[in-house]
Amino acid sequence: MLPPAAHYVPDYIDRTHELALLQSIDKSAWLGDLKRRVQHYGFRYDYRARRVTNKSYLGPLPDWLSALADRLMKDDIFRARPDQVIVNEYWPGQGIAPHVDCEPCFGETITSLSLGSTCSMEFSHIQSGQSLSQFLAPRGLLVLNGEARFNWTHGIPARKSDMVGGKKVHRERRVSLTFRTVVTTQAL
Repeated sequence: MLPPAAHYVPDYIDRTHELALLQSIDKSAWLGDLKRRVQHYGFRYDYRARRVTNKSYLGPLPDWLSALADRLMKDDIFRARPDQVIVNEYWPGQGIAPHVDCEPCFGETITSLSLGSTCSMEFSHIQSGQSLSQFLAPRGLLVLNGEARFNWTHGIPARKSDMVGGKKVHRERRVSLTFRTVVTTQAL
């Protein structure tokens, strides 16, 4: 179940596209400065300072991400073309703490495309504490707007399996592509 103003598009891409994306990702260099491996495109997000600056510009998105950014615009998911992508790799037992993506850094829409494996994402309303959970399948696109973007945290519990419909689903390697639009690029 999703928070208000969020929606989920199953099978946003097909299996062939998923495999091509994973191949492009695996040919690229990973950063290992977090508990999980990441890749930054467009702009590098500074996790410690929680900001994006002009000095963090890495260049335009590569073609394999640029095509997806164009499609997200064409499909009216973003008002402005996404210009920042973070690729996160999660192995069984890895997750990401509940958070709201940097508000002054990124625009009103955040999307996450899942590749490889499944997981459950948990949401918590900042004021009421209400909790919701959404199962994310490979090739599915999660879209956070409005209230879901700004008033709810989202995170992935660090575990090796999820309970879905009363059944235990084991996680495997999952890669997520998070598309965002940079709205502030303050100089250092």
